[in-house]
Amino acid sequence: MSARAQLAAARRIVVKVGSSSLTSLDGGLDPARLQALVDALAARRERGSQVVLVSSGAIAAGLAPLGLTRRPRDLATQQAAAAVGQLLLAEAYATAFGRHAQPIGQVLLTADDMIRRSHYRNAQRTLERLLGLGVLPVVNENDTVATDEIRVGDNDRLAALVAHLIGAEGLVLLSDVDGLYDGDPRLPGSRLLSEVEAPADLEAVQVASARADSLGTGGMATKITAAAMAAAAGIPVLLAAAEDVGAALDGAEAGPKVGTAFRPSGRRMSARRFWLRHAADVRGALDLDAGAVTAVIDRRRSLLAAGIHGISGDFVAGDVVDLVGPYGVVVARGVVGFDAAELPELIGKRTRDLAPEQRREVVHADDLVPMSGP
Repeated sequence: MSARAQLAAARRIVVKVGSSSLTSLDGGLDPARLQALVDALAARRERGSQVVLVSSGAIAAGLAPLGLTRRPRDLATQQAAAAVGQLLLAEAYATAFGRHAQPIGQVLLTADDMIRRSHYRNAQRTLERLLGLGVLPVVNENDTVATDEIRVGDNDRLAALVAHLIGAEGLVLLSDVDGLYDGDPRLPGSRLLSEVEAPADLEAVQVASARADSLGTGGMATKITAAAMAAAAGIPVLLAAAEDVGAALDGAEAGPKVGTAFRPSGRRMSARRFWLRHAADVRGALDLDAGAVTAVIDRRRSLLAAGIHGISGDFVAGDVVDLVGPYGVVVARGVVGFDAAELPELIGKRTRDLAPEQRREVVHADDLVPMSGP
């Protein structure tokens, strides 16, 4: 089944929209564009699909009320704009969805909610319960309390994480560009790619940089990364223009083929393995010899102390670490069973040569995921 057919049949779908598709520098939120988005989402919802919306726009929506003419660069002003804009954005969505008698719920997530396993599971339960109650969740990064710089393209990545988190059967990324081109779409000769069948199709793509006056923080590169991330986990993806949202979500196979569809390139993986590969906060690294790499990757065995010849980072048991092969390439990621301070005296030693209380896996096979392949 093609990616477009899978998206048309999806019973649970995540849709992400960027700031530039909802707002303008002159007038803040654009009511007409927001209502058009909501109408399309409500129509898909009325056809029986569960829908989660990942929406940027809080910072951009706060610019006009604060008298700002461009997106601020300092974190404090970004957070102030987000605090003002988030209320306006939520109110606008509540009003627009109210015309369809569709209840919505606001879910603000931080990086912690994606990188800490307990928070990740709580976000999963919350979203599942909202969907079970017939609510359409509106998800955004909680920019007002972010402790790190608000990163470029966070909501593209967040949308892919949320799609896997809730077991979505499709992901639609909406932007101000009508799809993926093999070059800068502003230049003649660039060709729109209708389908991406495999990761190799992206090798010849040259991505243009985001415009300096853009209201959003993301660009095509972040959308490609998010699409590839979701597709590698078995989720079909459509990248399309926000103005084409009706056709993108229509679900009619005979309709116009808008945007670029990404065919799933990998199998569905468990939530835990996906979290380890894409969302976990990595605290350190273990350097493995060639034999350990073979055992961990090819044989799917646990990592033992004998196969380690170096460590880096300040981590404790239960943290996530990278497993690095002989050529400096990260080959896997997993939950470590020892503190960093404990490992120097253990590495390189056979299990039988360790004290009884130390004779356990450094990283158990059940807590480990390769960084390539299924």
